[in-house]
Amino acid sequence: MTSTLLYDGDCGFCTSAARWIPRLRLRAEVVIAYQHADLSSLGLTEGQCAAKLQWVAATGQVSSGHEAVARLLLHSAPPWRPFGAALLLPPFSWLAARFYDLIGTHRGRLPGGTPACALPPDQRP
Repeated sequence: MTSTLLYDGDCGFCTSAARWIPRLRLRAEVVIAYQHADLSSLGLTEGQCAAKLQWVAATGQVSSGHEAVARLLLHSAPPWRPFGAALLLPPFSWLAARFYDLIGTHRGRLPGGTPACALPPDQRP
């Protein structure tokens, strides 16, 4: 298995953010919209992927939301690794979780986002 980052391909903001991954020299073997992935083979559901970014490590370990961002950074080139480690440690992890949820709640209003990006109220983080 390879490391896989799954994002919401129906969300313009998420798709734009995913396009920055190679530009920033971040590394995941597979970066794919969850709508085009075999979720069952990755141990994920559509609901999990619609709600938050997902990272599936080569070992099969799944991380979501800000932890998925942290794992992506840890898996990338050395300049990014300290930031990934920090995102997993309190108090930075608490702040990162809140910031991630804030972005997730308002992603339809962010650059690249459209009203279609907005999650229904019952699916918001």
